[in-house]
Amino acid sequence: MGRAGAWALAARPRTLTAAAAPVAAGCGVAAADGVFARGPALAALVGALLIQIATNLANDYYDFVKGSDTEDRVGPVRATQAGLLAPESVRRGAIATLGLATVVGAYLAAVAGWPVVVVGIAALVCAVAYTGGPWPLAYHGLGDLFVFVFFGPVAVAGAYYVQARAVSADALLAGVGIGAFSTAILVANNMRDRETDAAAGKHTLAVRLGDRGTAAQYLACLGAATAAPVAGWAWGDWPAWTLLAAAGIVACGPAAAVVVRFAEAAGSEGDRRGSRTGDSEKAGSEVADSEKAGSEVADSEKADAADAKATRGPDRRALAPVLGRTARGVAIYGLGLAAGFLVGAR
Repeated sequence: MGRAGAWALAARPRTLTAAAAPVAAGCGVAAADGVFARGPALAALVGALLIQIATNLANDYYDFVKGSDTEDRVGPVRATQAGLLAPESVRRGAIATLGLATVVGAYLAAVAGWPVVVVGIAALVCAVAYTGGPWPLAYHGLGDLFVFVFFGPVAVAGAYYVQARAVSADALLAGVGIGAFSTAILVANNMRDRETDAAAGKHTLAVRLGDRGTAAQYLACLGAATAAPVAGWAWGDWPAWTLLAAAGIVACGPAAAVVVRFAEAAGSEGDRRGSRTGDSEKAGSEVADSEKAGSEVADSEKADAADAKATRGPDRRALAPVLGRTARGVAIYGLGLAAGFLVGAR
């Protein structure tokens, strides 16, 4: 892999749909309201992509220096951890990308005023604070909330605002759907990395919830994403065409099935391990006074060690395709909303 390929890898292109989809949806709402503005719309897209890339680069750097990204991780190769890029180079790349995002933000602030400045500063700070700083959000289970807010209502309503100079209830509702769907990308990522994150002290929500709880969160995110356009059509004035966004949910069907099957397998394995532990403890107490206690306990410990080695749970590499499929689902969902508003407005 050449240097350009390494930087592309560090930028994590699969995740960029989480930045593009909300801008597309916001532009669709703006076009339906007759306030679409090409310049601010393009700047909003570029700014969102730059902030996403900066967040990814910062994540690549900080997860490496904090020890979360190791050779034991089962996800895609990380440029810093794999030695493809020097840590300091990645850190400088994140800073440079944030600088470019600031330039774009300055243009949008000149167009739409001080609210853009407030949102822009918050987004830039959180891009670093996601995994960096003295109290990284992702390490305390707040990464999901960050993604939902900034890649959902803030991003969609923000894209609308820089064009219309006004807040839109439709944009906010669309943002709820896209924010929930974008959060599902992170949930898939954290479920895959749950064991290595826990070992490194990265207490993501997936680490806190366990596999079954994380699977439930993934399905809840897809459910919220499904509910948003349905609510907009049923109780708002959204065109029926916006229900095209459901195609993104359908595209995630295979991914959701993988998540559920994995959680069930992991949960069943955990139950079996617990049962074996209880049986072992019971056996230990029963032979405590036996003349053969020493040899029997030794045999029991050997059996436990063999069981532990053989029953670490399902291979988390099975979850690797889920993130990519979910990211594609977000792209389809955002484009479906945008197309629905555009077609319905004609």
